[in-house]
Amino acid sequence: MPLDTRNLELSLQITKSPMSFIHIPKSWHIPASQATPEDIYLDRRRLLKTMGFGGISALGVLTGCNRLNAWRPDNPNQDAILQPPSTGPPQASRTQDLYPARHNPAFTLDRPLTPEYTANKYNIFYEFAVSKDVNNYVHKFRTRPWEVEVKGLVEKPQTFDLDDLVRMMPLEERLYRFCCVEAWAMAIPWTGFPFKALLDKVQPMSDAKYVRMLTFLRPSEAPGQQAKWFPWPYYEGLTIEEAMNELTLLATGIYGHELPVQHGAPIRLVTPWKYGYKSIKSIVLIELVNEKPRTFWNDEAPSEYDFYANVNPYIPHLRWSQATERMLDTNEKRETMLYNGYAPYVAHLYKT
Repeated sequence: MPLDTRNLELSLQITKSPMSFIHIPKSWHIPASQATPEDIYLDRRRLLKTMGFGGISALGVLTGCNRLNAWRPDNPNQDAILQPPSTGPPQASRTQDLYPARHNPAFTLDRPLTPEYTANKYNIFYEFAVSKDVNNYVHKFRTRPWEVEVKGLVEKPQTFDLDDLVRMMPLEERLYRFCCVEAWAMAIPWTGFPFKALLDKVQPMSDAKYVRMLTFLRPSEAPGQQAKWFPWPYYEGLTIEEAMNELTLLATGIYGHELPVQHGAPIRLVTPWKYGYKSIKSIVLIELVNEKPRTFWNDEAPSEYDFYANVNPYIPHLRWSQATERMLDTNEKRETMLYNGYAPYVAHLYKT
C-alpha cells in the first residue's frame, strides 16, 4: 500500500512502557497492517542505526525555533534558517515560455528515453516521502518565489531570483543517462544550463576548491522534513573541477517543460556520471569553499556512500551490485558503464 506520512509519524511514536497481557489501544494507535513496511522503513541506512537506540523523538514539526541545530546538534548546516510557510496565492513562473529549449545534439543516448509517465511516478526525494511515489506528497510545495544565493570564495556574490537567473542563462536540452545507486536507471531529456555559466558570472577566487550546495528547509510544505532522524536540509558538494565540467548541468526543466516538484523543482543539479543521490534537488544555496564540504549521505553512511559517488560497475554497494542496471520502464538489464558511459568527459578528473 502507498506509504502515508501519517504512518511514519505513528510508527515512530513508540512508548517505553512494559508489555502487558491486556493492551488498551491509545487514541493514536493504528493496526500493524497500516504501519510502514519494514523494508521501506529500514531502507537507506540511518533509520536502522537511529532506531537501534531508544529515545528517538516522535516525528513532528519543529516549533518555536528557527535554527536547524535545534533539530540535530551535529548538523553541518548551522546557518540554515527554517523557512516560513508560503502564504498568499501561488506565484506563477515567469519562464514557462522558454520551454522547450534548443536541443543540444552533442549529447545522445544508446537507449530509448524513459516515458515521462514512468519518470514522474518513481522518484527518491526524502524531503517528501521515503516511498517512490513522491508525486503524491508535493501538492503543498511552492516553487515561486524562489531565490538562489551564491556566496563564499567568489568575487561577485549574488542572490538571484530564479526566473531572472534562468532568463540570463543559455538554456538547452540534453539527453542524459541517469543511474541510481539502487541499480535502476532511466534516460532523461533535461533542460538547463551549464553550472560553469553561473560560476563564471560570480567569478570564483583562485582558492575556491569545492562547491557546497544546500536545499530548502520548509517542513510545513515538505512532510518528510518533519522527520528528525535526518539532518535537514539536504547538503551536497562537488570539486570545483567537477562543477566546471561541461557535463554538469543546473536543470530547470524536463521533457520540454519546467521541472515538476518530484524532480527537484525549481532548480536541481544533474551530474550524469554520478549516482542520482549526488544530484541535489531544489537548491537555495551555492557556496564556494576551500575545504571539502560534508555531504548528506557520506555523513549518514560513510561505508556505503562516498563523497564522489561516481558510477562504477566494479565497486559494489553493500546492498546492491553495480555490475548491471535495470531500466525502469522495461525492466531490461544493461551492463553498467564506468562513469555511466561518460568517461571521455570526466575520467581525467580522477587520475591519481
